[in-house]
Amino acid sequence: MVGSVIVHNGVIIGEGWHQRYGEAHAEVNAIKSVKNPALLKDSTLYVNLEPCAHFGKTPPCADLIIRHNIPRVVIGCRDSYSEVDGKGIGKLKAAGIDVTLGVLADECRELNKRFFTFHEKKRPYIILKWAQTADGFVDRVRNKKEKALKISSELSTHQVHLWRSQEQAILIGKNTLIKDNPALDARFGNSPSPTIVVLGYEKGDWQILKSDAAKMIFNKDKSEFEDIPSTTFYQAKNLNEVLSKLYASNICSVMVEGGTKVLESFIAENLWDEIRLIKSNTTIGKGVKAPELNTDILKKKVLLADDFINPELSVFVN
Repeated sequence: MVGSVIVHNGVIIGEGWHQRYGEAHAEVNAIKSVKNPALLKDSTLYVNLEPCAHFGKTPPCADLIIRHNIPRVVIGCRDSYSEVDGKGIGKLKAAGIDVTLGVLADECRELNKRFFTFHEKKRPYIILKWAQTADGFVDRVRNKKEKALKISSELSTHQVHLWRSQEQAILIGKNTLIKDNPALDARFGNSPSPTIVVLGYEKGDWQILKSDAAKMIFNKDKSEFEDIPSTTFYQAKNLNEVLSKLYASNICSVMVEGGTKVLESFIAENLWDEIRLIKSNTTIGKGVKAPELNTDILKKKVLLADDFINPELSVFVN
């Protein structure tokens, strides 16, 4: 997500943003929006991410900036993607352009945290999400014929579906598939629905099979594999192998929604970037225990708590 602003003598004369993958970048749109191009040679271009220096889906933005003789460029943060990673800055400086780097760098990295995690850690950005009662349970003890305990409020349920539409994939384990038979889509007007990822599988009349969304199903062996439209089966022995497959499939972000064992596996291996915890005022006394978090993490990582959402929402960052 990239935006750019062009300023001449303290006045904004151009603005642009990267609207769609494969189309014109922010700098291109900002330069095109300037009504009097003659002013560019005395202007400053601001952009939150280093201008690209390679031919990808579009030509290099650094070359365009140089061609228009823009004398000064202010960059929020460096692009760690290997095809860029300082090359855009190098091109601009070699052309004699005054480059300022690292303005609001933390905020700029936060804006593109999925992008940076994907390229730097070679895996998707991982969000763990669950709802729990006030006394620490995610569900009552039940069989697959019984409905799951409703913990989230209607408002927080809408919020979760908005979250789903913002990530590329949603992941669950085999037990959640069997006991909940979830649709795993983004509803209430939110779109698109994410790619569905399931760890473990058995044949059945599952709701996810009715979805047009892409599906990635992982098993330790091929015994349960079958021909399902829009579905790819993979063999994987551990979470790192699963994440490697998601990375190879250009999945930049994944929200893990359960069950408890799957969530605890990600926590145990420190394979998470963000935890979104919804806690209700309900108590049930006994049931399926919620994943446990290190209290040191809780003290250090609280990002926000939205009072307007009932149940309470807290977000923790790794």
